[in-house]
Order: sequence, then structure tokens, then C-alpha cells
Amino acid sequence: QVQPVQFGGGTVLSGGSLRLSCVASRLRYNTVGWFRQTPGTEREGVSAIFLSDGTPYYADSVRGRFTISQDASANTFFLQMDSLKPEDTAMYYCAASIFRHSDIVFRPEKYDSWGRGTQVTVSS
Repeated sequence: QVQPVQFGGGTVLSGGSLRLSCVASRLRYNTVGWFRQTPGTEREGVSAIFLSDGTPYYADSVRGRFTISQDASANTFFLQMDSLKPEDTAMYYCAASIFRHSDIVFRPEKYDSWGRGTQVTVSS
């Protein structure tokens, strides 16, 4: 499997913005998701998108602040993160799944391939 490749991340002040990018093959997958994890916690689903029609999904904790999108021609997926809060600090992972169903979008075990992760730190 070709692993998704992630770009972006870094450190920002509370209220700031960051954009994460992920390159993943549209030929192999039907859903791309973004997850985050802090030490000692389980991986949390943040946002996901269906490649076929761009249907987005958001966790309650980020709805209204994060926006997921795709550039189909470039096999690239984006997570625009605005109004960042210190509690958004985590390692963020891009993942790709062959499944396409709303029940699976935030279930990490349903994703087939994962990026290496990128750190996002929001300071107060």
C-alpha cells in the first residue's frame, strides 16, 4: 500500500490558523479522514470526506472551526484549522479507507493506510 504523505502542522497561538495537507491516491480509496492523538489517549476522529462527492464530516469539537476539502486533480486533501484552541494540540494523522459509509468515518480500525503524523501545538 502507498502510505498517505502529510504536510503542514507546527506551532500557533490560540485563535490562529494552520492548514494540513495529505496526498493519497484517489484510485485506491473512498474516504480520507483526519485523526488526532495526544499521549495516553485513543486516536480521535476529527474530520473526514468522501472522495466521490466531497461529503464532509466533522467531530462536534471542531465543527465550525475546521474545514476539510480536496483537490481532486492533485490527489490532495486539506484540513483548514481556524480559531485554534490549546485543546487542539495533538499529533494529527491523515488516513485513507476503502470504505464509504457514514458509520465508519471516525472509526480508526476501518482505515487501511495512515500517514506518519504531524504535530500541531496551540499555545495560549
